[in-house]
Amino acid sequence: MRVFIGYDAREAEAAKVAARSLHRVSGGQLAAELLDVETLRQRGVLTRIRDERLLAEYDLVSNKLYSTRFNIARFLVPILCQNGPALFVDCDVVFVRDPRDILEQLEPPDDLGYSGCALWVVQHDHRPRTDLKMVDQVQREYPRKNWSSVMLFNCDHEANRRLSLWDVNNRHRDELHGFYWLHDSEIGELSPEWNWLVGVQPKPQRPAIAHFTLGGPWLPGWKGAEHDELWLEAAKA
Repeated sequence: MRVFIGYDAREAEAAKVAARSLHRVSGGQLAAELLDVETLRQRGVLTRIRDERLLAEYDLVSNKLYSTRFNIARFLVPILCQNGPALFVDCDVVFVRDPRDILEQLEPPDDLGYSGCALWVVQHDHRPRTDLKMVDQVQREYPRKNWSSVMLFNCDHEANRRLSLWDVNNRHRDELHGFYWLHDSEIGELSPEWNWLVGVQPKPQRPAIAHFTLGGPWLPGWKGAEHDELWLEAAKA
């Protein structure tokens, strides 16, 4: 399994802690690959038009602000990998359990690959209760919100061949985050502990990936919240 973490220089500390926690829970066998937008642009893989004149980047394709700079880059994962299982996570996560445990929960593969699915996600019904997140970022509601914050791709699955570089660089971001290239039957469901929304949902009995979607101690001006200790302990480890 390859593991990709979205990288935003404004949240570099969060990405480092996520990477360290992955290394720890996997016994040093998994190393995170950071999806750095600037590197992807230099390689000519990410060419999406953006306006950088504001503090928050503006996506000119979708006519919307980015909350994170890797908002679109995550959908390059099956293109970059081409085969095998590949996990993408936002940078504001802490791995509590080895992500390879996910593979043991999937149904035995059929002729199309892992149980016929091209992608697995926790299928949240997340309807934000606040207008802001991450201290000062606007909280936006949209269909399948937070489904794309933790994604396990079956990169061997032919359905992921429908997602091209052109699509990633030219499609509206709501289409991408809604997995427009997949039929519903090709999207598998992960159990909730693999994308626990900290501060939004009750803590699972056995959390696997803690997702600090509202923000955390790495942010300037963070006033503290329940479960901050999980992130702080990971940062010290």
